Order: sequence, then structure tokens, then C-alpha cells
Amino acid sequence: MTAAQALAEALLRARDGGGPAVPASRGAGLDMAGAYAVQAAVVAELGPVGGWKVACKPGAAQIMAPILARDIHPSGSRIRLPAGAPVGVEMEIGFRLTAPLPAPQDSGFEAAARAATEILPVFEIVASRLEDPQGAPSALKLADNQINGALVLGEAAADWAGFDTSRVRARLAIGGETLLDGAAEVPGGDAFANFCALARMAGTHCGGLRPGQVVITGSLNGLPWRDLPLTAQGEIAQLGAIGVTLE
Repeated sequence: MTAAQALAEALLRARDGGGPAVPASRGAGLDMAGAYAVQAAVVAELGPVGGWKVACKPGAAQIMAPILARDIHPSGSRIRLPAGAPVGVEMEIGFRLTAPLPAPQDSGFEAAARAATEILPVFEIVASRLEDPQGAPSALKLADNQINGALVLGEAAADWAGFDTSRVRARLAIGGETLLDGAAEVPGGDAFANFCALARMAGTHCGGLRPGQVVITGSLNGLPWRDLPLTAQGEIAQLGAIGVTLE
């Protein structure tokens, strides 16, 4: 058994509280290639893939992670998560692919991508199979699908011409606390550019980017960690509202 296979099995056992959380020591010697091999092994066991997350932060390597279809829920859902560990709630701009994309190297790629996507507000629920998701090595978090726990989808809009994908006005409240109310910038500078970056990067990894899948593009509100249970309500101007209850 390879190291990637062994780590994938440990992460699978830790899912849904079925086994011990994975310690930071399991990240020793793990590189990005190994992390992506672990992602693929987990998807092979629990797939299909329903979405993707991408990070395009200045000065850092671009990374991606699949989101399992079984972890995707509509706005208004009540989602049960393993007890005892804090979770994060990130409000983001998402894009759902509605048609196949041309080859990334094609000159008309971005125009075709814009025509083949619809836009929607999303919550990413950050939850992990790791003992210390906040302090774990970056490659270990990447192996754990970049610590994705769930994805919540708002209503999608097919016509988003003129929408500014670099800067929005938004609000977010978790419980009785307002975390965001006003202007918010997209990590990396532009949500649609982040979508295109993922589309170019994904290739055949975990089956590749396919119609029907949702790509999320970076938190508008950072990563606030909170204890369960909680209720989150948010809205991105011109996109709409979104809500979730985590138990």
C-alpha cells in the first residue's frame, strides 16, 4: 500500500465520525502530488464529484479540491455534522457549468466559459477529518479535500452580464453576529478568473470539470470558526440570499 493510499484510508475512516481524526504527523513528507493522489483515492471511494474549490492567492501556489456530490445541499437545508469540532462558514461566488467547455488553450475559451456558466451565491462549510484543521500542514489539508465539509447552493442566474465578479456588496450573519455588511473583495481579484483557472487546472483529475458541477471561488468573509449548532444567513447583492442550519 502506498503512503497516499494509507492516508486516504485514514481519512475515509475519519469521515462521519467513523474513526479517529487524522493527526498532523500524517502530513510528514506529503507534497502536492501526494495530496492530489489522496483526493483521487477518496473520490474513487465516495464519488461522484459535484463541485470544486479553487484558491488563487497572490504569492501562493494555485490549488484545487473536489467537493463530493453527497455533500452538496440547497439553501435552507439543515445539515448534520460530526459533533465536537468547530466549523467554518464562508460565503462565496459560485459558478455552475451548464455545457462542456472547449480546450483551455483555445483562443475563445473565456468567452465560451462565460456562455456556459450560471452564477450563484454559495456557502462553503469548512469541516475536516483532521485533528487540527487550523494548524495542520497545508499539504495535509489539501489531501483532505482542502477541509471541505459541505456546500450550500443559492438560486442560480443564467444571465449575469454586467455583474462585477471582482467586488460585491454582501452581508453575512452567523447566529446573532454580523460578520459582513458592505463591500467585499474576491480572493485573487476576480471570481470568474478563478473559475477559468480551475477549468484550466483540473484536467482529468477526479474526472475533470463537468457540466452540472459548481466551482466556488474564495471566501468573501475570511474563515470564521464557530461551534455547533449554528444558523447562517447571507446575501450577495444582485445574486440573492442563502441560508443554512448546521447541527
